[in-house]
Amino acid sequence: VSSVVDELMHYMLTENDCYLASKEEQDKLTEVVLAGGKLNRKCVGRDAKTLLSMIGVNAPANIRCIIFEGPKEHPLITTELMMPILGIVRAKDFDDAVEQAVWLEHGNRHSAHIHSKNVDNITKYAKAIDTAILVKNGPSYSALGFGGEGYCTFTIASRTGEGLTSASTFTKRRRCVMSDSLCIR
Repeated sequence: VSSVVDELMHYMLTENDCYLASKEEQDKLTEVVLAGGKLNRKCVGRDAKTLLSMIGVNAPANIRCIIFEGPKEHPLITTELMMPILGIVRAKDFDDAVEQAVWLEHGNRHSAHIHSKNVDNITKYAKAIDTAILVKNGPSYSALGFGGEGYCTFTIASRTGEGLTSASTFTKRRRCVMSDSLCIR
């Protein structure tokens, strides 16, 4: 939410090896990453330093993620990139954030994440986003069985017949993963 965006970005830049892309750099990244309006496969899986070098930026070797603030409609936010570019969208409050997240999920109902200690907000978000996998308070790979619940699947393609749903069962299992709070070990 807006009240914490500046602090979040401060810590991402100062303690988490992120690079803040300027408007000009965002435009260049969009041209390279979404060449001709399509995902440039040569960029998929590349590290942040390599992506920045593709637009003429000589970034420090420790850069792990490229961040920027933009509207939810920004093409680097609406497109699944599979690379370390993270657009940050301001929301006026939690309900606005949920509404924007649902819009950005595009109805794919695949996977979503939330970081919150408020179980009521987590529940509200889970119901609104209605994805097969919801990771709460953990990294996305928690859904794969690493540091979260369940067995290691190496994929989260749950509704495609792999991963959480297997060809032998054709059963849709819904996984709800929470790290930290409500985790009993």
